[in-house]
Amino acid sequence: MLTLLNLLSAVTLLIWGTHIVRTGILRVYGSNLRQVIGQNMSKRWLAFVAGILVTAMVQSSNATAMLVTSFVGQGLMGLMPALATMLGADVGTALMARVLTFDLSWLSPLLIFLGVIFFLSRKQTRAGQLGRVGIGLGLIILALQLIVEAAGPITHAQGVKVLFASLTGDILLDALVGALFAMISYSSLAAVLLTATLAGAGVIGLHVAIGLVIGANIGSGVLAFLSTSMQNAAGRQVALGSLLYKLIGLLLIIPVLDPLVRWMDGLDYSAQGMVITFHLLYNVSRCLILLPTIGPMARLCAWLLPEREEANGKAKPRHLDLAALSTPSLALANAARETLRLGDLIDNMLTAMREVLRGKQTAITQEMRSLSDDVESLYSAIKLYLAQMPREDLSEQDSRRWAEIIELSINLKLAGDLIERMLRKVQQQKTSQRRQFSEVGLEELTGLHSQLIANLRLGLSVFLSADPESARQLLREKRRFRAQERRLAHAHVSRLQRKIVQSLETSSLHLELIADMKRLNSLFCSSAYVVLETSDTGALSTEDIADITHSP
Repeated sequence: MLTLLNLLSAVTLLIWGTHIVRTGILRVYGSNLRQVIGQNMSKRWLAFVAGILVTAMVQSSNATAMLVTSFVGQGLMGLMPALATMLGADVGTALMARVLTFDLSWLSPLLIFLGVIFFLSRKQTRAGQLGRVGIGLGLIILALQLIVEAAGPITHAQGVKVLFASLTGDILLDALVGALFAMISYSSLAAVLLTATLAGAGVIGLHVAIGLVIGANIGSGVLAFLSTSMQNAAGRQVALGSLLYKLIGLLLIIPVLDPLVRWMDGLDYSAQGMVITFHLLYNVSRCLILLPTIGPMARLCAWLLPEREEANGKAKPRHLDLAALSTPSLALANAARETLRLGDLIDNMLTAMREVLRGKQTAITQEMRSLSDDVESLYSAIKLYLAQMPREDLSEQDSRRWAEIIELSINLKLAGDLIERMLRKVQQQKTSQRRQFSEVGLEELTGLHSQLIANLRLGLSVFLSADPESARQLLREKRRFRAQERRLAHAHVSRLQRKIVQSLETSSLHLELIADMKRLNSLFCSSAYVVLETSDTGALSTEDIADITHSP
């Protein structure tokens, strides 16, 4: 019983070590990895190689699957390059299995020792996260040693021999057992290594070991597919394609299995080494053979898992991937992209308001109500997504970005509410009181409104790029808007003195709309201050600092 517990704890330690490495790598290089595999690669070979490299870095094909399905679900990557990347991930994990079977016992204590020092002393820095990676690699190597040591006594137990004796070489049964073991241990790597150990001890034959290895690959595909159950159809199509490719690999090897085993039995190599080598060669051969078929596979997956229409009309978040929450750089990038979508909705609301001002729409249409609901829906989703991020684990830079995103999303939500109130004022004036703006007054309002839309778009650009020069330009536009707003207010009062009837009838609404646009402009330009405060101390003038303190 104690021996079995030692084996299970070693497998658990291997899984935990892999998790630590994945977390550390994604926190340090998450944005770079996103750029490597997130771009819509036109050449399948580039996507294939990217899958190998990323999987080698994060030590887990499941981690690569998480990234790829997330990108496809968000519309950042096509299904065909995603499938090619997943084939590369299978090769990458097989390569790492080969590397980790070398005698690296001397490296484990060194990595853990140095990793703990860097992680505890500089936790929130890049060096600290690389220390986390060192700890994870050290634990992986240690866990592999413990698995081999714990499996030794088990292989001599009579009950184990009887259990594995029931596996007579039926490839389908062996593959099923291997898949179940990979799913229970949550690691195809652990399943393959234990299979190699059992084969080396003579508990199972080479024929059975190969079946278990193939099954372990299928098990990892099932795990990846189950982990995408909460994603949209596009993300699940990737995991389905990867699983189907692994099942096809089983069908391809059945006709050649017997002659292959006889040939391998004749080689002068250890059974353990042959199992690990077969795992590598099998994945490389399978993926190279199937790589040209990603087009038909993409069409098949799209047919099996079609996109479904949303039941209700509210906008759904596209980029808020819950699986990325453990990686701040990815999660913040997701939240920023969703906040830009929120900005696009505000842009659409402002465009619709221009039509109302010009009299082309006399009431708040269903489209406007829908836009308002969409703003509320996306704002709530962004707010809840950011609330789930562990703030204490964020670096200083990530913490600032977190604050920027939440502040801009709040400002955009306030802007949406303000625009809706402005529309109701205009609707009431034009429908119940039957009053119209003067031609000059309408021209002034629409001109100020156009400037407002331009400042919104520039503000979103500043939020995305964090460019100090663009931020300074945005502040110049804000001051120009204020000067224009004061000039228009004075011009309106002059028309009142001349007793222009239309100006007298709409005076209150006219001045209220100008004041509301001024508040909107302040909300849209707020991102400039954050950029200039963090870029350099001399970027803010005295007038800018006064704006921060007094701007509505």
